[in-house]
Amino acid sequence: MAASSEARKKSELRVFESLDELATDLAEYIAQLSETSVKERGCFTIAFSGGSLISLIGRKLCEAPYNKTVDWTKWYVFWADERAVAKNHGDSNYKQTKDGFLSKVSVLNSHVYSINDNVTVEDAAGEYEFAIRQLVKIRIIGVCESNDCPKFDLILLGMGPDGHVASLFPHHPVLDQKEEWVTYITNSPQPPPERITFTLPVINSASNVAVVATGEDKAVSVHLAIADAIDGLDAVSLPARMLLPADGKLVWFLDKPAASVLDAGSNFSQHAE
Repeated sequence: MAASSEARKKSELRVFESLDELATDLAEYIAQLSETSVKERGCFTIAFSGGSLISLIGRKLCEAPYNKTVDWTKWYVFWADERAVAKNHGDSNYKQTKDGFLSKVSVLNSHVYSINDNVTVEDAAGEYEFAIRQLVKIRIIGVCESNDCPKFDLILLGMGPDGHVASLFPHHPVLDQKEEWVTYITNSPQPPPERITFTLPVINSASNVAVVATGEDKAVSVHLAIADAIDGLDAVSLPARMLLPADGKLVWFLDKPAASVLDAGSNFSQHAE
């Protein structure tokens, strides 16, 4: 419990007056991490989720100055979770990211790792994990020293009103998965039912984890996720509360409605925009 408390205190909370201000700061945050990773390791590994997160990224990161200053050729792109649908399906996180972001920047196609949509969801998860393991072997993706999990430079997540992140839903058995890097589910409480997802150990092994939550319907879950201690709250009922990077940093990007239930005395490192 003490370790969890310390991890929360080291995390950062950013609250913005508008979605436009949030998008501006998020773009700068990603660009700075990209620059640092390219200088230190020669590449930048980033994993996306879907939803409104992509539209926020597409607002600013595709425009000046980033479209010229970011070294897109050094990016390696992954998905922290994906729906088991065709790549041209409206529910596909790959399609959302390609249409809203990747099609507007010069990331190399050979550096974009999407799931195989022509096999079963179980096989797709296995193939995706194998691809990640191959990239770990050649040191494109780093390794977390504490658990030998892949260490992505940045994992970008949204959060649902129920507190789910990636495709890790409340009380779902995959929250206990510690051996696999990528797993699958066939019974998602939200459609479509079949999905693959990074497991919690992989997400918590990243150098940086960013969670973007906007809207009043997220406010209670945001509060429950970041509060230092809440009597009777079981973490598996709110997966976002289980985001505790081992050796990395967690940053929350919130608009005012999503932050409306937060206590003024939160233990998080805070700054308002």
